[in-house]
Amino acid sequence: QLTPMGTIVEASSVKEALGIVERAYEELGECERVYSTIKLDIRKGELGRLEGKIASVEEKIGRSVNR
Repeated sequence: QLTPMGTIVEASSVKEALGIVERAYEELGECERVYSTIKLDIRKGELGRLEGKIASVEEKIGRSVNR
């Protein structure tokens, strides 16, 4: 999910998440400098929690939010 302040990735493993980061760096290979900050929030269980959190907020405020 692309946001104004960054990109959010939901993956089933750390290996998968870091593979996504690696592919992103490969795409930026021509750049002189790439700055990034990576935060990992590792929680066992189902995927799709990000969508569920957005749906919960929408339900509480009674309208859709920008996605």
